[in-house]
Amino acid sequence: QVQLVESGGGLVQAGGSLRLSCAVSESILSLNVMGWYRQAPGKQRELVAIISSGGTTNYADYVKGRFTISRDNAKNTMHLQMNNLTPEDTGVYYCNARRIVTPYWGQGTQVTVSS
Repeated sequence: QVQLVESGGGLVQAGGSLRLSCAVSESILSLNVMGWYRQAPGKQRELVAIISSGGTTNYADYVKGRFTISRDNAKNTMHLQMNNLTPEDTGVYYCNARRIVTPYWGQGTQVTVSS
């Protein structure tokens, strides 16, 4: 069972930055795809960004140019650098990983952006 633990959330003013981290309980080299999702109050969970084992990235349109996803294979961690945050970015951010077809989720970390 792969365990994912997010950290780095918090309260920030609009225009500010946060860096989220996802610590994985085992080697991430065995994980096909890793990503970040978020869920705002009263809304469905949505994709933010994903990164493949080879380092290929993909972003939701609403974060392109502002967020950067990365992975550190040596430290078994994944990060999400979030810049120029807006109140619309508020929500719980979840780390996700997939091994072949099996998905794994973290517990989430709260990000709140004040206007």
